[in-house]
Amino acid sequence: MLLTKFGHACVRMERDGRRLVVDPGGLTEAQALDGADAVLVTHEHFDHFDEAVLREAALRNPALRIWTNSSVAGQLDGLGARVTAVGEGESFTAAGFDVQVHGTWHAPIHPDVPRVGNIGFLVDDALFHPGDALTVPDTTVDTLLLPVHGPWSTTGQLIDYVRAVAPRQACAIHDGALNDVGGAMIRGFLGDKGPGTGAPYRHLTAGTSLTIG
Repeated sequence: MLLTKFGHACVRMERDGRRLVVDPGGLTEAQALDGADAVLVTHEHFDHFDEAVLREAALRNPALRIWTNSSVAGQLDGLGARVTAVGEGESFTAAGFDVQVHGTWHAPIHPDVPRVGNIGFLVDDALFHPGDALTVPDTTVDTLLLPVHGPWSTTGQLIDYVRAVAPRQACAIHDGALNDVGGAMIRGFLGDKGPGTGAPYRHLTAGTSLTIG
């Protein structure tokens, strides 16, 4: 599986000519959806979900399928059976990739900020995208896509999260609001100079690809 990082929280997986994209939101480069066969959306926040972009992609490719939670699915009315709402514990196949759903809610931001639904996707029993949550799947994870910056977590929580998931490696996502100084600070704590997470930490810039598995 070839993993490519796009802007902020979006990634694309490719294998045998098939392309699966997760969370092409408002901070994502337009080319992320080029040639996509299927899309997964973790939740409705703008940096993960762009309704207009998804509708345009569906118009360009009548075979495009989308899997997401019920809230996002409700905003994609008119696409019919091409959109499937899924939830915690469900499994399905998207563009030839086996996908399991883990998690239910977005991480709390503040008591005065309403929580939205959020689901994470484990792809091919190897790569886990948690969306905006620190969900710990009840299974082995090879590569954890780690949301390194948001108003709902601290670096200390990220250290404990990687330890809890215990992946073979952790790769940074959700970094669109970080400048170079902030990124270096997080690398310091999550990398070899930090207190230790038990997994190597990789910072993927937009356009960077690596092979999983």
